[in-house]
Amino acid sequence: MCGFAGIYGGSDRAAVEAMVSSMRHRGPDDSGVYVDDRVSLGHARLSIIDLTPGGHQPMFNAAGTIGIVYNGEIYNYPEERERLIRLGESFRSTSDTEVLLALYEREGDAFLSRLRGIFAFAIYDRRDGPGRERLLLARDHFGIKPLIYAETPTGLVFASELKALLASGRVDRAVDREALRTLLTFGSVTQPHTIIEGARHLPAAHKMVVDASGCRMSPYWSFGVDRVAGLRTSPYPEIREHVRDAVIRSVEMQMIGDVTVGAFLSGGVDSSLIVALMAQNSGARIKTYSVGFETGAAAEDETEDAAEIAARLKTDHTRAVIGGEEAASHLPRFVAGIDQPSVDGMNSYFVSHWASQHVKVALSGTGGDELFAGYPWFAGMIPDFDARPHSAARQPRRFLGRLRNLLQPAEAPLDDTDYTARFLETYGGLYHCFGPVTAAALLSMSSPIAMAADLSGLDALPSADVLDRVGALCLNGYTRNQLLRDIDCTSMAGSLEVRVPFLDPVIADIALSLPRDAKLRPGGTPLTPAASYDESGVKRVLIDVAREFLPQSFFSRRGKRGFNLPFGDWMRGPLRPVLDHALSPETVRRRGLFDVAVVDEIRRQFLDGHRSWNGPWLLMIIELWMQDVFDRPGPYRLPDPRPYA
Repeated sequence: MCGFAGIYGGSDRAAVEAMVSSMRHRGPDDSGVYVDDRVSLGHARLSIIDLTPGGHQPMFNAAGTIGIVYNGEIYNYPEERERLIRLGESFRSTSDTEVLLALYEREGDAFLSRLRGIFAFAIYDRRDGPGRERLLLARDHFGIKPLIYAETPTGLVFASELKALLASGRVDRAVDREALRTLLTFGSVTQPHTIIEGARHLPAAHKMVVDASGCRMSPYWSFGVDRVAGLRTSPYPEIREHVRDAVIRSVEMQMIGDVTVGAFLSGGVDSSLIVALMAQNSGARIKTYSVGFETGAAAEDETEDAAEIAARLKTDHTRAVIGGEEAASHLPRFVAGIDQPSVDGMNSYFVSHWASQHVKVALSGTGGDELFAGYPWFAGMIPDFDARPHSAARQPRRFLGRLRNLLQPAEAPLDDTDYTARFLETYGGLYHCFGPVTAAALLSMSSPIAMAADLSGLDALPSADVLDRVGALCLNGYTRNQLLRDIDCTSMAGSLEVRVPFLDPVIADIALSLPRDAKLRPGGTPLTPAASYDESGVKRVLIDVAREFLPQSFFSRRGKRGFNLPFGDWMRGPLRPVLDHALSPETVRRRGLFDVAVVDEIRRQFLDGHRSWNGPWLLMIIELWMQDVFDRPGPYRLPDPRPYA
C-alpha cells in the first residue's frame, strides 16, 4: 500500500516531488523519484511485503528499460513468482512489485488477467527507443485502489490522490459541477468524475495505454453471470462447499505480508467469519478493532457483539469509544484525509485510526452484502423487478412503502412506462442523499436529472436475475464510489492498508453463478433488519459457511444493526459552531456553489428535528474540504487532530 504520482510528456522533478510530498501519509517508510526526458515518476512507500531496500520504487527491471510505480498488493504473487522462476526468470527481491515487472516484460498487457489483488500502477516501457516510449496505467477489478489522472496541455498527470494532482501545479482548481450534482444526489461523486474539473478516475478493471499516438482506454475484466459452469443448478451442499473453499482461500491469500495483519470486527457475519478464518490460519492472536460511542449516543452500536465474538475467537481486541469532543478534534484531519467530500467515511476513519496504532494491514468484511444479497432491500425488489419486463406492471412504490420506516423515499417521481428506468429509480431511492430534486434546488438548476440517467452506465447486468443485477449495480455505484473510496482515503490517512477478501474476482464469479435460493433462504423474512440470521434467511450460503466457524448463538441473536456514528447528536452539540459557520449565509454566499436560501432552510429543518443529519453533514463537509484542501496552495500535509476554531 503506497501512493504514487507521475507526469507523462516531460521532465518535472519539482512537480513530482511536490506530489509525493502531499501523499507522505500513504507511504511514510520510503520515497523515490525518477525523471527522464519523457516521464517523471514518484512514489511514497508503505512497506508491507519485502521490508528491505529491495522493494524501493520507482523500480526498474535489470536492463533499466521498464519501470513501475505501484500501490496495492498482488495476493497471488508467490505462485506467479514460482511459475516465472520455472520459466527461467531470476529475482533480486522478494517483493510483489518485481513480480509485476517480470510478468509485464514477459507477457505484455495480457498479464492483467493473471492478477488477484488490490492495485493501481503505472508501468513505463522504453524498450523500443526514443519517441516510442509507452505508459500503461491499470486499476484493480473492483476499483479498490485509486488512480486519478488529468490530461493537460503539458502532458498526462496521474496520482493516487486528488491532493497530489493539485500539488503538481498543472491541474486547475475548478469544481466539476456535474460531479457536485451527483455528490449531492447520492452522497458521493459518481466515478469516473472527481470533484475537480478535468480530473478523472481510471475506471475499475480498466487499463490505459499512452504513447505517441495518444491515450487509449479499455476494460480487461467485467462482471458476468454463470462463469462457474453448472454451479447454478448444483445441489446446495456442493454450492456451500464451493463458496466455503473460495472464501477460505481468499482470506488465506490476503493474510500475506511481512508485517502484522489485523482486522476490523463490526460484529456482523462478514467480518466475524473473516476473523474466524484468520484465527484458524494464524499461529498468533489476531488483533481486531471496532468503534463504539459514548453512553447515551443516539446511534446503533455493534461493538458489544464484536467483543463477544472477539472473546470467543480469542483475539487481541480493541474497542475505541468515540465522543463528540474527540470527533470535533479529529474533524480537520478526517476532512483532509477523505481527499474529496463524501457523506460517509468517519466510521472508517476512526476504526482505521485506532488500528493503525498497532498494525499496518487490516482485513474488512466489505463486499459480502453486495455479492450474497445481505442488504434486506435487495430481496424487496424481487416482487416488482423479477428480471422480466412483463412483471414491471407491478408498482415499485409498493416496495418503497414497505421500507418507509427504514429509508427516506426518493424525491423524483417514478417513470411507470419504462421498466429499466423504474428499476434504476427504485434502486436510486435506496442509495441517495438529497436526491435529484433538492440537488437541483441547491445548484439553482432549472430541472432535476433523473437518477436513472446517472445509474444507467453502472447497470452492468441488465438481463441477469434481479439479485445478481442489483448486486453488480451496487458494487459499481455505492460500494465503489462511497464505501471503497472512503475506506481507502481514511485508512491511508493513518498509513493503514485495508484488504477486502470478499471483493475478489474468483468470489465474484462464484456469487454471480449462484441460484437465488442460495443467497436467500426460501421462507425467510429479509425485509426485517432486526431479524436474526436464522429468521431472515439473507446471505444463506455465507451464513451456512459461517456456522462451521462461529457459535450457534451468533445466528439466533438480533441481525444487522449497522455501523453508524451519532452525527445528529454531534452536530447539535460539540460540532454546532462548525455547522453554523460552514452553512451560514455569509459562508455559502462567499463560496458561490449553492443557493443560500435552500442551504439555510436545510439547516433550519435539521435543527428543528424535521430533517436527518446526512444532508447538513454533507454540506458542512463540502465547505470544510474546500477550506482545508481546495483553497490551500502547494504540497499538502494532513493536520494533526485539533478542533476547528
